[in-house]
Amino acid sequence: MKQHIITRALAAACALACAVSLAGCGASEEGKIRIGIKFDQPGLGFKKSGTYVGFDVDVATYIAEELGYTRDEIVWKEAPSAQREAMLQNGDVDMIIATYSITDSRKAVVDFAGPYFVAGQDLLVRDDETEIDGPEDLNGKRLCSVTGSTSAVTVKEKFADEVQLMEQPGYAECATALFSGIVDAVTTDDIILAGLASAARGQLKVVGKPFTQEYYGVGIKKGRSDFAAQINDAIEKMIEDGSWERAIEVNTAGTDYSPNPDYNPPTPTEGE
Repeated sequence: MKQHIITRALAAACALACAVSLAGCGASEEGKIRIGIKFDQPGLGFKKSGTYVGFDVDVATYIAEELGYTRDEIVWKEAPSAQREAMLQNGDVDMIIATYSITDSRKAVVDFAGPYFVAGQDLLVRDDETEIDGPEDLNGKRLCSVTGSTSAVTVKEKFADEVQLMEQPGYAECATALFSGIVDAVTTDDIILAGLASAARGQLKVVGKPFTQEYYGVGIKKGRSDFAAQINDAIEKMIEDGSWERAIEVNTAGTDYSPNPDYNPPTPTEGE
């Protein structure tokens, strides 16, 4: 019994050491770059069988390599929307690339590099849909968005005040509701919708008429202008050598999606 108590005490001590310093229990992050991404957004940041895929992942990998890190030296961390600022402020990650829109309120507590992409709010519908060609066609229709998102409210306030709103915990659930006919459309940023459409293998489509602009930035800790400049140089190189465009094509394959040419590719100067 005494030995069992000692063993449990040692295990607890090791667990505490791991919480304080990952290096203490064989999970050292020393010499690596820690990048926050989404784990649940097909086409952008998606954890799949222990690997990570998507446009945000490709951008993050390119930037990391330009900063001198190999793919094996990247530590991927899940960055839920509500936790992104805290993760940067606490030093849990070095950067966040997770459909992270640059806004004045966020810039009050963190800095950004970029933008690396300009998204626009759009609609996702079933492939055989012929009546919905834009947000103004949603009166009397059922529209899904994720809990806490302002996307559906924007549609109701600006375009279709008789639309019926439905909230789901995630975009995958919205896509399922669209498949089954429970809703008529899903709304959020166009590249997120394109990722869902690509995963749906031709059964869903993006309407392709964005009606807002969302400037996706690379979130970094406050006061790191030199770091922002390095990241911006990497983004600019990715755009110039064609890797940026190829990453979009690969991650939205099977759809007719293309970024809004009025805003893309963007000029990354934020944070310098």
